[in-house]
Amino acid sequence: MITNYIKIAWKVLMRHPVYTFITLFGISLTLTVLMVLTSFLDHLLGPHYPETKRDRSLYIMQMALRDSTQQGQSSGPMSFRFLTDNVKSLKTPERATICTFVNSSNAYVGSQKIKLNTKFTDADFWRVMDFTFIDGKPYTEQNIANGDYVVVINDDLRNQYFGRGEESVVGKPIEIENVRYRVIGVVKGSPFTRPFSYADVYFPYTTPRSNYQESGIRGNYISIILAKKSADIPAVQAEFQQRMDQIPLPITYYGAKYTTLELNAETYADNFLRPVLARDTGLRTILFGVIAFVLFMLLGLPAINLVNVNVSRIMERASEIGIRKAFGASVKTLVWQFIIENIFITFIGGVIALVLTGIVIHFINQSGWIAYADLTINLSVFIISLLVCLLFGFLSGVVPALRMSKLSIADALKA
Repeated sequence: MITNYIKIAWKVLMRHPVYTFITLFGISLTLTVLMVLTSFLDHLLGPHYPETKRDRSLYIMQMALRDSTQQGQSSGPMSFRFLTDNVKSLKTPERATICTFVNSSNAYVGSQKIKLNTKFTDADFWRVMDFTFIDGKPYTEQNIANGDYVVVINDDLRNQYFGRGEESVVGKPIEIENVRYRVIGVVKGSPFTRPFSYADVYFPYTTPRSNYQESGIRGNYISIILAKKSADIPAVQAEFQQRMDQIPLPITYYGAKYTTLELNAETYADNFLRPVLARDTGLRTILFGVIAFVLFMLLGLPAINLVNVNVSRIMERASEIGIRKAFGASVKTLVWQFIIENIFITFIGGVIALVLTGIVIHFINQSGWIAYADLTINLSVFIISLLVCLLFGFLSGVVPALRMSKLSIADALKA
């Protein structure tokens, strides 16, 4: 039966090539937008280079201190010492790294200034991240203990500072903010959309301007905890929370006394969403309102458009519906026929959209709009795209199918 419905749908498509082109153009364009959006979200949130271990990583990004009235607050990254005492000493994880977010510096090649994004890290940073070393190697605990002025740079800075060439730059000097360092390694760069790994230059935390000696509770550092396996994440979070509960309160920081300390080890997405969702209900309402509006624009409007296209397409088959109903076809039979036909047509549009998405993604990756962009159509994107096709095919087909199947035989034959 399903095969017959698909054959009928194919015959209908071949009957009016121009109308078929318009229908498939609308479907494929809509699905292309959704697939590109899915690929971009996967680029932002999925486990990609060099953060391929996100499924077993926990992020500690922002501490919040509040006074007894809950009105006074101090929030932001932590000091290197605080993270060393409370994160590095955890027993459950495989390891943890302490690093900064991106800072700004300058370097000069002749009279040309190169603006740099820099990051201070410990040696475990290179074990938590999966960077590809094009040349050289990462700095070690020994380099850090020795206070060596060494750096790891990305390939883009190598090309700008040393020029493109086959010669190794390991061991060569590079001067940043009037301080002379020795290049110890060159990595393939990370996109700026991955703030935990992105930088042009990586310094050991013992090099100048890292401020790792700060003794207070707050500072410039964040941490990433790597669990042994993803199933260990709840245990790691529990141990970390237990450690936080043992910190004596109140805490005095810059003369203010704080009675509440909030700090969580969270998964990548939760790490960004929780601070927003935990704020006042007004902001949360606005956020959900914006998300609902965007979803409506991306899903609702295309679905309404496809419903209209399908109503027009099915309307021309009114006489066929009338004849089939006259010979005893039930409403249920006709509804399922049109839904299956519509899903079949939507999947054809989905295949076209898949090709278009590949072209768009290739263009985005090559355009340089996002340095080191690596948008892909991987298995996750493909499965989500498949489900979107199925959902759109069903939703955009069920309304016109119900409408047409309920036509009286006389009205259908008159149409």
